Amino acid sequence: MRPLEIGGAGRLTAFVFLMASAIAPTESGNLTPRSITELTPTATLALGKIADWVAVTKDAVWVGSSGPFAVHRIDPKTNQVVAEVTLAGAPCAGLAVGFGSLWVPLCTPTPSLAKVDLASNRLSATFNIGAAGAEAGVTVDDHGVWLVTDKDGTLVRIDPTTGAVQATVRIAAGSYNPHYSAGTVWISRADGAQLTGVDTESLQVTATVATGPNPRFLTAGGGAVWTLNQGDGTVTRLDLVTRHISTIELHTPGSGGDIKFDAGLIWSTMWKTPLSIIDAKSSKLLCQWAGPGGDSLGLGFGAIWLTDYHGGSVARIPIDAALHACAAAVPLSGEPSRKPSGAP
Repeated sequence: MRPLEIGGAGRLTAFVFLMASAIAPTESGNLTPRSITELTPTATLALGKIADWVAVTKDAVWVGSSGPFAVHRIDPKTNQVVAEVTLAGAPCAGLAVGFGSLWVPLCTPTPSLAKVDLASNRLSATFNIGAAGAEAGVTVDDHGVWLVTDKDGTLVRIDPTTGAVQATVRIAAGSYNPHYSAGTVWISRADGAQLTGVDTESLQVTATVATGPNPRFLTAGGGAVWTLNQGDGTVTRLDLVTRHISTIELHTPGSGGDIKFDAGLIWSTMWKTPLSIIDAKSSKLLCQWAGPGGDSLGLGFGAIWLTDYHGGSVARIPIDAALHACAAAVPLSGEPSRKPSGAP
């Protein structure tokens, strides 16, 4: 994922500080949601009947769709779809980037994995191995591509050239979503309340920790791993140094959703609550927007790329506009809002 590009790290740090000081959430993280209609997209692109999963590369944004089964390459300079790669089935379990390719698990009759060449925008291979089901995941490290291939907890690393299984690790049954970070693949257990860490060199389980119920999507950053828990609409934070567990209330239970880390902030989305922002340092919910749309997101090129799952589209929302709106929010305590210097 590219760093946020909104005028430099210093400016973004100032925004985060202002938001954390201007907004006073309760201990449970309650905030009155704002209307998503206040965040005006600079572009909205229709992709299909369903739009889901976002991956950001150094020069493009990729989004999956059903109706048609495809992934779409968006040029962020022009906000135009410049390539559509047709797939054999629904891109149903995330997107990952690595080895010059976009990796797309497919819900075909036999689960499979599509490899899309980023240079040519062409399907270069489809391997006869896939994720355990819809809403599972895929991740990439320096050695290969990682998937959980069944409900029994079979985590595999495959060769990015041949698709052959290089390694197999047994983890807790009902774990489906892997995320690689700093030498560890972390896997959330959606059929339970657990996060498992696997060292990518030794191929040994090195951590097993409790989370909120039904953790599905996850991210890493700010010295922590974060899970979006579908069972109760919370986020669990695992501190990687102290192994302390904390919980942030989002009040967004349900299927679907997404969560990403960038520049000291946690960004999440869920149907009917398209966007929430958490300060990764304080673990405070800073702002939340309700309304139509949501379900997956990416960050890059100064923008939030937010899908409307049922609307079949992706919207480009300027990050600086979202941060300005968040910093200007009126806290529940009734204190007057404090706007950043130069804010409208």
